[in-house]
Amino acid sequence: MDNWDEIRTAFQVARLGTVSGAADVLGVHHATVIRHIDALEGRLGVKLFQRHARGYTATEAGQDLLRVAQATDDQFSQLAGRIKGRGNDVSGELVVTTIEGLSDLVMPVLTRFQHDHPDVILRYLTSARLFRLEYGEAHVAIRAGSPPSQPDNVVQPFLHLQFGIYGSRDYIEEHGMPDFCGDMSRHRFVGSDDAASRAPFARWMRENIPERQVVFRSGDPVATRQAIFSGIGLGFLRTYECATHDLVEVHAPLPDWESRLWLVTHMDLHRTNKVQTFLRYLKEDTKHLRPEE
Repeated sequence: MDNWDEIRTAFQVARLGTVSGAADVLGVHHATVIRHIDALEGRLGVKLFQRHARGYTATEAGQDLLRVAQATDDQFSQLAGRIKGRGNDVSGELVVTTIEGLSDLVMPVLTRFQHDHPDVILRYLTSARLFRLEYGEAHVAIRAGSPPSQPDNVVQPFLHLQFGIYGSRDYIEEHGMPDFCGDMSRHRFVGSDDAASRAPFARWMRENIPERQVVFRSGDPVATRQAIFSGIGLGFLRTYECATHDLVEVHAPLPDWESRLWLVTHMDLHRTNKVQTFLRYLKEDTKHLRPEE
């Protein structure tokens, strides 16, 4: 390709979704961004973006370009660092994505990482959808369930999260300890608002607790935890997050309730210094949750 500036411009438009956002990042006028996009589409003979009122959305061809441009941009950054004698520098943008509800686990790592590497711009993304590493939407992903199988991804085991059923002391004082083998009709539960959730503990609740007894439901994991902490009802919590709260374990963790987490990176970016440094921070700060180590 003759003009890297045009590719870099298209990369920023695809990443940010707007001409104005790309212009701000690149330090150019928005007319320059539009001119670069038009020139690149003309040279390639394909549409890279669908234009709409809210901005620009990458077409399939645009997504392919984004994937290549992301890898190339990161590799150029590493090369520039080596040429300038700063090969160990960690800088630029780092995009980390996780399933919802892991911010309490990830934020301390992000905080320490950025404190030690202030030239890094961090983006932390959580969503029900999977951000596509192959299209450069993220550098590091933490995913749950079965091992991700997308081609060209590097997948590493991360954590086994254990879940038990807990209630606040105030709830237990008012309603008593539940007997899971006996009458549970007087007890109230906190659960997910997603009736199709594939989480093992969510399936268990659907199969074992009458719907009328699940008195608080939410799709927000933070709200769900807070409802349990506040005594609204009994519910599933990760074992590691209960030590700092005045909670009572009413059902010990079961193997069937475990959630397995995986670290996922794309092979084109996996060995960049920025990604490897963050992975070291992540593993170091969570090693207390891996007793087998």
